[in-house]
Amino acid sequence: MKNLFVILIAYTKPLNAIEEILSQHRAFLSKGYESGYLLASGPQNPKTGGIVIGKFDSKECAEEFFKHDPYAQNNAATYQILEFTPVLHHTLLESFLEI
Repeated sequence: MKNLFVILIAYTKPLNAIEEILSQHRAFLSKGYESGYLLASGPQNPKTGGIVIGKFDSKECAEEFFKHDPYAQNNAATYQILEFTPVLHHTLLESFLEI
């Protein structure tokens, strides 16, 4: 079973600058879904950043993946990457977690 990661994204630029690169950010995330890394993502409420849940081989792999996010490349956000072991989980996650 792979560990899960919660990635907390905090905007460092005004919302209008975030909106300008939002479509690029979502296209980047789409590649993560296609690759099987990501489970869910979306903006925080209030909209001060976002949250992503995914699986990676290690924290370093998650960091490497998010270096390519347009938010990171435009210095528009910072990332806090939290790793946890999903000891208890819904059976729907078994294939995602590779159990």
